[in-house]
Amino acid sequence: MQGIIQDKTITTNHDLESVYPRPLSGARVTRLPPGRVPARTTLVGDDVILEPQDADKHAAALFEASHGSEEGLRIWDYLAVGPWADEKSFKAALRDQSSSLDPIFYTVCDKASGAPCGQISLMDIHPQNGTIEIGNIWFGPSLQRTRGATEALFIALAYAMDDLGYRRMQWRCNSLNVRSRNAARRLGFRFEGTFHNHLIFKGMNRDTTWYSILEDEWPEIRGILAKWLAADNFDNAGRARGSLAGMMENRAPSTRG
Repeated sequence: MQGIIQDKTITTNHDLESVYPRPLSGARVTRLPPGRVPARTTLVGDDVILEPQDADKHAAALFEASHGSEEGLRIWDYLAVGPWADEKSFKAALRDQSSSLDPIFYTVCDKASGAPCGQISLMDIHPQNGTIEIGNIWFGPSLQRTRGATEALFIALAYAMDDLGYRRMQWRCNSLNVRSRNAARRLGFRFEGTFHNHLIFKGMNRDTTWYSILEDEWPEIRGILAKWLAADNFDNAGRARGSLAGMMENRAPSTRG
């Protein structure tokens, strides 16, 4: 998500969390995943709407959101692509993304104004095994640190886990991207470990940190997210009364067999 590595001497906290001790399982899978593939369909929330990405419709506003300020440009620091020199080249990239079958891209739009303000994709899709990932996530400055930002992620998670019946949701990020790692934990993802020397990222080494939510963990996580997103958790200024990270800390351990 955010935070560029211009200086190779940069230091960060590599010990944000320990690998979560889920029990290993060789149990027979008695209920097979339904094998459904995410569709290019509109997903509607209270504050935001996830629309199938459309370069003609969304490129101008998304370019402004992600290139129109210094804060916006920082979006690309840890993403595999971007930034772009101009709107024309950005629009061409969005068109290529929109034609992809994996990842499948969605534009996050403000529900009140309709303005595009971010991007989410569902990717690394394996319907027969029931595994999927949420990635290519970026939010423009107007969406960052808002209820709508969390709701956008919740909508995508619920679509995959509830509507499509996936049994594993993944989150991968650059291990130096502390903001992304914090976001994963805040949403209820469990830390699984780090792949060192995993990628060459914009000319630099990338160690990749892995997180996941499993099907037995999702109902409790879904309930916590729904409780945090409820209207009575926000004051008149739109500030959350309770901490989502704090609510996630005390959830039950995995019960996978």
